[in-house]
Amino acid sequence: MRQVKPDVFEVGAIDWDRRIFDEIIPLPDGTSYNSYLIKGSEKIALLDTVDPPKKDILFENLAQAGVKKIDYVISHHAEQDHSGSLPDVLQAFPEAKLVTNAKCKGMLVDLLHIDENRFMVIEDGQEISLGNKTLKFILTPWVHWPETMCTYLAQDKILFTCDFFGSHLATSDLFARDMSKVLECNKRYYAEIMMPFRTIIAKNIEKLKDLDIEIIAPSHGPLYDEPRTIINAYKKWIDEKDVANKVIVAYVSMHGSTRKMVDRLVNSLMERGIGVQQFNLVNADVGKIAIEMVDAAGIVLASPTFLTALHPAAAYAAFLVNALRPKTKYLAFMGSFGWAGKILDQLQQMLAATKAELLEPLVIKGLPRDDDYTKIDQLADRIAEKHKDFVKL
Repeated sequence: MRQVKPDVFEVGAIDWDRRIFDEIIPLPDGTSYNSYLIKGSEKIALLDTVDPPKKDILFENLAQAGVKKIDYVISHHAEQDHSGSLPDVLQAFPEAKLVTNAKCKGMLVDLLHIDENRFMVIEDGQEISLGNKTLKFILTPWVHWPETMCTYLAQDKILFTCDFFGSHLATSDLFARDMSKVLECNKRYYAEIMMPFRTIIAKNIEKLKDLDIEIIAPSHGPLYDEPRTIINAYKKWIDEKDVANKVIVAYVSMHGSTRKMVDRLVNSLMERGIGVQQFNLVNADVGKIAIEMVDAAGIVLASPTFLTALHPAAAYAAFLVNALRPKTKYLAFMGSFGWAGKILDQLQQMLAATKAELLEPLVIKGLPRDDDYTKIDQLADRIAEKHKDFVKL
């Protein structure tokens, strides 16, 4: 248990050892499941719970806080890393009402089979009094599920945001102190989870602009007692016009031909003053690729033909680009084939959700020859021209 402000405590759990989330997202720095206890003069509220394997820590912290009764349990988000311990909490505190919005209620009933009689359904902007403290609920859909919301504690000027502004980071710091590390983790979190919803995130940030916020308290990672730092970072990440003079070159090469093409392109781009982030898809951290997608002006995917199609590692990368929908302005493809293939048809289908311009692909047969290297240099020229349009050099 750690005090955020008088009568406001963080009672969740730090997960130092977790290394994968949703069976897909790498967690190189662990994570936390932040739960908050607010003691009003008349009533007590618990905001979110923890991932079920860590529920004993939650109950130990509640006991340490001397909690005998909980009046309200607030659920901001139905995903089980925050809601999974709700059945245990509701059983331990049978008088508690589960407070959430209508959409979240439906999801909690489906996911956790919670008795509908335990719910108190609130509307956007509705308030609940704890006596000397007031909770105001603000619906913020699609950060990152359709039912997500925030709670504003007016008297203490704390905004509880659940996944919004969160970061997968296990740290003993209650508040963000190593800002370079925290923002790196937050950018990774944004890239992997929030980026596809950046348009509606912009609207949700606008909803918060009139609140007097001293602390942002997410449900993953440290809290922010300098809230403009993370708000401004989000504004930069979601700004469609804010792209860097940088190209992601993600490749896989089975017998060296595609790698030779990549080497030439990377050198050509560097000669033209273009920054490059190169990733071998066989062993790359997909989280780091996602981080670079946040503000890269372009992405080049390179793959050999594998049984007439994209190499599976390259197909996975294309799937991620399509799913995360970065603000990247252009995409390019190059690769080598041995006898035949349908890579380009497959690639166009896999990237159907992206709005980026697809440059003319460069596909060669076998090892690159001198004229192929010339075409690679020409591709670098086209990319450099694109950067004149999109990047503030």
